[in-house]
Amino acid sequence: MSQEVKNKIAKSVQELRTSKSLKREELSLLLGFDNSYISKLEKGNINITIDKLDKIAKYFEVDIKELL
Repeated sequence: MSQEVKNKIAKSVQELRTSKSLKREELSLLLGFDNSYISKLEKGNINITIDKLDKIAKYFEVDIKELL
């Protein structure tokens, strides 16, 4: 996964999370992810799987394309 794609996903997730006034820790608990996962994701440091990307999209009720 290119750094450009990771950065786009990072920005999208951060914007969605803050729009719901959620802390990173809260979102990771709601999604069942490791505590530091959202932090790493929002910094563009993770190659996210399609399954996790889909889980995030479903939680925020957006199409997965909006995260990419």
